[in-house]
Amino acid sequence: MADENRTRTFGTLLTAMVTPFTADGDVDYDAAASLAAKLVDDGCDGLVVTGTTGETSTLTDEENLGMFKAVLEAVGGRAKVIAGTGTNDTRHSVGLSRRAEALGVDGLLLVTPYYNKPSQAGVQAHFETVASATELPVMLYDIPGRSGIPIAPETILRLAEHPRILGLKDAKADFASVTRVLAKTDLAVYSGDDGLTLPWMAAGALGVVSVTAHVATKQFRTLVDAALAGDFAAARQVHFDLDPVIRGIMTRVQGAVAAKQVLKWQGVLPNSVVRLPLVEPGDAELALIRNDLAEAGMDFGA
Repeated sequence: MADENRTRTFGTLLTAMVTPFTADGDVDYDAAASLAAKLVDDGCDGLVVTGTTGETSTLTDEENLGMFKAVLEAVGGRAKVIAGTGTNDTRHSVGLSRRAEALGVDGLLLVTPYYNKPSQAGVQAHFETVASATELPVMLYDIPGRSGIPIAPETILRLAEHPRILGLKDAKADFASVTRVLAKTDLAVYSGDDGLTLPWMAAGALGVVSVTAHVATKQFRTLVDAALAGDFAAARQVHFDLDPVIRGIMTRVQGAVAAKQVLKWQGVLPNSVVRLPLVEPGDAELALIRNDLAEAGMDFGA
């Protein structure tokens, strides 16, 4: 069974929320609040707001803060609200993190600084500087496919000594690295790859920060609870059931694009608008997503 203090810090099932937009491309805070409430009602005990899937790279600081405020007002006290405040500019990240703290968020998600390609010493200094700027717990976000560099396991071990760095979202798909982190630290580790939730939890991860959980929240809740209870036979069956859903959300188009499209089909969002340079799916891509979801018993027609 997972350590209660660790699970209380961030939760165990966190959806990396999309940022809804109006038809004109403005942030739709009312739709964000409604989506956050639905996700928590369906089983999320944490939400990551304006991370990768939240299209944070095309949001202004004021839009980021507006999203934090809207989600806090909708679900604060019922689920942990983790603010995506990491950028590739350390001073910018510090300022945004402090403003998020003032709003009352429960924690920070800090992505590896992207584009600059700093050394591991620079990566460590970046994270330690931002983590030291607030009193909030920090979840590191290791996603070399987007950031261009990994957080080396040796760097993660050093960062785990910081009193406010308490979690890791691992989207590196390196089982040897995550095993070492689980064995050598007390970090709350989360799968950052929906399809790897089961093997990561079998090794001791606490849960998942998921995109696909937007459209299959209850199934992910069942999988995570079963794995935490050590019932891996039950968790394995849900893992198999979710495979085509994960394929449809995570492999056909970019995750935020697919999630918004399916949320529109489900009637949860009024549209599937994304911001450039993202674009909505084409007909061929929509057909692939529909076929994947139909395989899982989710039929949205043609």
